[in-house]
Amino acid sequence: GQNKSYFSFKFNPKLIPELPKPVPKFEIFVYSPRVEGVHLRFGNVARGGLRWSDREEDFRTEVLGLVKAQQVKNSVIVPVGAKGGFLPRRLPLGGTRDEIAAEGVACYRIFISGLLDITDNLKDGGVVPPANVVRHDDDDPYLVVAADKGTATFSDIANGIAIDYGFWLGDAFASGGSAGYDHKKMGITARGAWVGVQRHFRERGINVQQDPITVIGVGDMAGDVFGNGLLMSDKLQLVAAFNHLHIFIDPNPDPATSFVERKRLFDLPRSAWSDYDTSIMSEGGGIFPRSAKSIAISPQMKERFAIEADRLTPTELLHALLKAPVDLLWNGGIGTYVKASSESHADVGDKANDALRVNGNELRCKVVGEGGNLGMTQLGRVEFGLQGGATNTDFIDNAGGVDCSDHEVNIKILLNEVVQGGDMTEKQRNQLLGSMTDEVAGLVLGNNYKQTQALSLAARRARERIAEYKRLMADLESRGKLDRAIEFLPSEEQLAERLAAGQGLTRAELSVLISYSKIDLKEQLLKSLVPDD
Repeated sequence: GQNKSYFSFKFNPKLIPELPKPVPKFEIFVYSPRVEGVHLRFGNVARGGLRWSDREEDFRTEVLGLVKAQQVKNSVIVPVGAKGGFLPRRLPLGGTRDEIAAEGVACYRIFISGLLDITDNLKDGGVVPPANVVRHDDDDPYLVVAADKGTATFSDIANGIAIDYGFWLGDAFASGGSAGYDHKKMGITARGAWVGVQRHFRERGINVQQDPITVIGVGDMAGDVFGNGLLMSDKLQLVAAFNHLHIFIDPNPDPATSFVERKRLFDLPRSAWSDYDTSIMSEGGGIFPRSAKSIAISPQMKERFAIEADRLTPTELLHALLKAPVDLLWNGGIGTYVKASSESHADVGDKANDALRVNGNELRCKVVGEGGNLGMTQLGRVEFGLQGGATNTDFIDNAGGVDCSDHEVNIKILLNEVVQGGDMTEKQRNQLLGSMTDEVAGLVLGNNYKQTQALSLAARRARERIAEYKRLMADLESRGKLDRAIEFLPSEEQLAERLAAGQGLTRAELSVLISYSKIDLKEQLLKSLVPDD
């Protein structure tokens, strides 16, 4: 074989002492002076995206945190969680956007090649171990990746490498490529999260498709989840939003005209809040740069957001907006903006937003919709829930994307066999895949609907069934399936306090617990089908 410019190692993390929890089942580490990468998998059949990390000191910690969320997120679908990340070590200093992107792609190619170099293949129904590799583990040919932060457009690259390697999955290796389901075009993640938002409001007697609701948003119209989410109803009154550059404020918007303008921004190739037509905005609003020294607070802003000051710095204004009395806080952005009062900013691990972050008990919105990941800490959600706020968790709200990828991969595995058998051409396969887009979306949204319904039913009886949940947690813990501390589930003492206060588990806690029960049931089912080694 030819010499490689990198090393790949596959580890059995269960045999490594002192490894931080949760401990994956498999770990692949790819190393070269140019790029480092890690891929963590929690089972033989596991799924999750690869991200372009910028955390030079601790990118494995980042990937471990993400895979922990992916683990419960994947409880909607059959496999368990996986996640990968790569860190380019020699990005061109002062390089242009294109030069940096080119180096990122080159590093991604090395990372993907490193993963496939030591992954078993399937040929004619039999397992073929990789050539020139010393193998100490059992057959393990199932490796699937997906897009993530920084790699949204890289699926075709990964699939091209898989096809060059003759890898059995072909273009099912990385979902969301040109012959796959485009999540942004389908708006599937936002539509799934919106199913949860609709339910929260329906339980409060409000129909968000017909009744106007006030919204504060994190993100901008160019973003997949934020943009698609804010086009889910033409009755929304987006009173404020922010991204890393601008603060958008429209204290009393007209739902119809503002909807049309949001749609215009969403349809632009690239847009920012500064592209918004301010002539249609209500009095006292505006678009303010986050770099401004201070912002004058109009009477309309004071009234809408319950602010008393005449001037605020952009950070102070954002802090006040997060605490404003609105109907919905829609998170489609990046950053953690809500923690619990018992947590320090250091606990959160998102330094950039320390100055504007608020506590769960300071939120005055009725509902939080988590289209984006990690917008709140789990304890922040619990604190918000204990004072009557409605929220699930990020992994429940935005499960649509991962569920859609799951359908894509499974359909492709099925159809690729037909193509290889000569009973269908690649072109016909692609046409069939495309023709099923709406059906796949329907199945995904049906899952979102049933999941949030199950949570609502559990939440209604959360207090009277607290003894059952105590037994469930104790059972899962005794079998090593759950670590309460890692998942921020209440201790026995805290449960006793809740009961005394007439409270049970919150929706956020039930989300985690129900997901762990699902994972446990699936593992038992798989064990009965496939005897363990």
